[in-house]
Amino acid sequence: MQHLSQILSRSFLHNTLFNYTISFGIFLLLCIIAMLIRFVFLSKVKERAEETETDLDDFAILQFKKNIMPVLYFSTLYIATRNLVLHARIEKGLDILGILLISFFGVRLLSATIQKLMEKYLKRIQSDDEYIHTMRGLFPIINIIIWSIGTIFLLDNLGFNISAVVAGLGIGGIAVALAAQAVLGDLFSYFAILIDKPFEVGDAITVGGMTGKIEKIGLKTTRIRSNGGEQLIFSNSDLTGSRVQNLKRMNERRVVFHIDVTFATAEEKLNAIPGMIQKTIEGIPATRFDRAHFAEIKDASFSFEIVYFVLTDDYNTYMDIQQEINLAVCAYFRKKRISFAYPTQTVYVTK
Repeated sequence: MQHLSQILSRSFLHNTLFNYTISFGIFLLLCIIAMLIRFVFLSKVKERAEETETDLDDFAILQFKKNIMPVLYFSTLYIATRNLVLHARIEKGLDILGILLISFFGVRLLSATIQKLMEKYLKRIQSDDEYIHTMRGLFPIINIIIWSIGTIFLLDNLGFNISAVVAGLGIGGIAVALAAQAVLGDLFSYFAILIDKPFEVGDAITVGGMTGKIEKIGLKTTRIRSNGGEQLIFSNSDLTGSRVQNLKRMNERRVVFHIDVTFATAEEKLNAIPGMIQKTIEGIPATRFDRAHFAEIKDASFSFEIVYFVLTDDYNTYMDIQQEINLAVCAYFRKKRISFAYPTQTVYVTK
């Protein structure tokens, strides 16, 4: 027993063998606890999480394994060495390593959590997968902001002069903003489009006299497939600064068209035309008649103006309805011997 006591009292690098034994025992015990948490406790929690409908508990378990467990493993070594007298450089190295690990895994956990919560929020307010996919374009920007703040926090804990670093970043940021003013304008316009949603991928819009369907909303440009087939490329700032007509969000379509008949048309036939057109439109589903009037006497014709509504935004449905109206008008005019007006010129010859 005395011999064992003498062995344990021997000193190596300013620590007795007994101290090394105690530290190793603490390290071994903490490792066992960490392993139990990792392979026993988390496994049971995971089994219960798989039975729930929400995926937040699965996300929490995954992040615990990826970001908490590495710090926990390092903590076993760090706590075990607190019982030992270490060289100043080794002790400082452990402190720096601890700060690096905590900062790295902490920022990574924060970034993943914010992205997950944002994704859950987007799914709650908007079920469109295309919109959610587009909004994920914000995540890299959020990551850059979080990692920048985390880096500044790390440098501050390592003893660097943060005021000088922040001032340098501010001056550099101003220089970059001035040099890339147009690009940043398009980038902020991209965020405005994503948040305000004046249009989305798949919407048909009219801007600057050009009409087409949105194919892609990018960080700098938005691509539109025109009705003629060619691809139109607009900068995001051009779109946010223009008057955009979103045709897809049209609840109903107002239609105005004219019918011109010749001056030879009898008065009783002129009186009957508005009623005939009203009856025709009211007999077509998905329409709402507004008015039909003998609106104008032109140079070579009597002109009727007709207004009605198509109760859908589908363009093909509108064309089908207009075609049905035109055919009905043609059939009625042929039956009543009413002639459509066409450009004519009368020449009077005098002797």
